Amino acid sequence: MTASAEETGVTERSEQAEATAAGRKATAVGKKATARATDRATARATGKETAKATGKATAAARKATKATPAGKKATAKATGAGKKATAKATGKPESHLAMVRRARKIYRELGEVYPYAHPELDFRNPFELLVATVLSAQTTDLRVNQTTPRVFAAYPTPEDLAAAVPEELEELIRPTGFFRAKARSLLGLSAALRDRFDGEVPGRLEDLVTLPGVGRKTANVVLGNAYGVPGITVDTHFGRLVRRWRWTEQDDPEKVEADVAAIFPASDWTELSHRVIFHGRRICHARKPACGACPIAPLCPSYGEGETDPDKAAKLLKYEKGGFPGQRLSPPPDYPGLPAPPLGGSER
Repeated sequence: MTASAEETGVTERSEQAEATAAGRKATAVGKKATARATDRATARATGKETAKATGKATAAARKATKATPAGKKATAKATGAGKKATAKATGKPESHLAMVRRARKIYRELGEVYPYAHPELDFRNPFELLVATVLSAQTTDLRVNQTTPRVFAAYPTPEDLAAAVPEELEELIRPTGFFRAKARSLLGLSAALRDRFDGEVPGRLEDLVTLPGVGRKTANVVLGNAYGVPGITVDTHFGRLVRRWRWTEQDDPEKVEADVAAIFPASDWTELSHRVIFHGRRICHARKPACGACPIAPLCPSYGEGETDPDKAAKLLKYEKGGFPGQRLSPPPDYPGLPAPPLGGSER
């Protein structure tokens, strides 16, 4: 029987549809095969390039390590930083015990770097230290030390300072900044010492903090350095460094003090303050820490925030570490640097 023209047309269209579908399937299979082949080729090429680059980097590192002691030191620092980065990437937090051990090791290392660490305000008695510490707010110890000789010559006792003419006192302390507010504090605390403490600076924190312009930081400075009573001085340098070292996450000075006090015995508190503040002023600066010149870099979880190149970092060092005068006009005998110049003198 002969098929009609209509049946023949249907059959042809059906065969065309089947051929088109088969073509599309073949094309899809071809694309997948091509993609797989491309991925394999890319992986092989990338693997070879990575291996080649890694080999070159390893060889260069070995060569640098063998070449000079500086190379060995740089490699060790990089290795330590790499280990810290790896630990951070794996998400394994440092245990409290490990942090305490690391903190105490940092303290010991700083003792070797700064065996001469000391309070950087010039003073001869508790009253002079109290006045100098109040004046040190929002300025450098250097500027305070350049200013206080004239202040102490004019007002050697609390009774003398309490009777000072405000305008004359303001003019003397003007170089320290905020001189009107500081003058009010000095007049108030001197009157309180005269009227409530028989002209003597008290040796208890609870008494010191009742004086105008005296907070816990100032009280701890006086107690630790004039009376030998342990205290932690949480200034801007101290707070910055202990947060960088992950000893605390607190910003409030009293909470910082409490956290750090829990890590160290009380007998270490005053010396700890000196060492940390010395390191903050000389190496671990606020804006550009000299990481590449830092002796405790392998112990620092914040290594790399600053300049890591040793030569560039060395140029960032301050005071005796950078070959410049210190902050005190009358430094202790064991201080290895130069005395600071008087007001108006060259600071270099």
